[in-house]
Amino acid sequence: MKSITVKAPAKVNYLLDVIRRRPDGYHDLRMVMQQVNLCDEITITLTDTPGISVTCGKNGVPDGPGNIAWKAANALLELSGGSQGAEIFITKNIPVAAGLGGGSSDAASVLMGMNELLRLGLSDQRLMEIGVKLGADVPFFIFKKSALAEGIGEALTVMPEMPRAWILLVNPGVHVSTAWVYKNLQLTNRGELNRLPCSYGSLEEVCSIFSNDLESVTIPAFPVIAEIKNAMLRSGALAAMMSGSGPTVFGLYPDKDSAEKSRAAVTNGTGWFAVAVETL
Repeated sequence: MKSITVKAPAKVNYLLDVIRRRPDGYHDLRMVMQQVNLCDEITITLTDTPGISVTCGKNGVPDGPGNIAWKAANALLELSGGSQGAEIFITKNIPVAAGLGGGSSDAASVLMGMNELLRLGLSDQRLMEIGVKLGADVPFFIFKKSALAEGIGEALTVMPEMPRAWILLVNPGVHVSTAWVYKNLQLTNRGELNRLPCSYGSLEEVCSIFSNDLESVTIPAFPVIAEIKNAMLRSGALAAMMSGSGPTVFGLYPDKDSAEKSRAAVTNGTGWFAVAVETL
């Protein structure tokens, strides 16, 4: 097999607690992460000559070594010890720099796809160890389950089963730098972390854990995020919150129809990216 096409799903954060700043400049986090069925599509083809090419054609996404998917392919080609190369074509459906994990998911999918193409036989655990060196969220997409993510995001625990939900994603197209958000986050001496439920029998129980510490930085700088949240709640969302460091806002809905009606109401005349998706 010389070629493979894989899907790279987006994610949302039902919970994002920032616990402390680490000496290495990263932050210790506690996150509940959920994949959704908005996916980039990636075709990977092995070549007989060395070298890696990445073609994406999306503004803000580099095509060379600056692309995290390039780095993922390079890591496994180096491990293989062979003289092959790779051509990677990425169809971007996930907005770039949106708090939805698109780049990390692309890298995870390339690691898994290259592992199969090169017949390396690496375990998911080994791929996750390679992936965390590329980006903190990469292991989650190899884990492939709803997860409690701790540390910088690499320490993953399977969450109790959660009910399927429809999620409306709305991205207003403003640029938010993740590095800027963390740099400006005012960490307080927090008490004991809120306990998470042991089971989730309803969407209301899922909504009960919704919290994102990064909103305290992003929303004052980009009030449109709060406007979208409020519009979602007015139009039927059970809960609404910013995903990751933003700017994408997501709302939780019991069915597709209510999510689509909310999409029409929230985005009316704005031209914002908006799509109703389902949890995986």
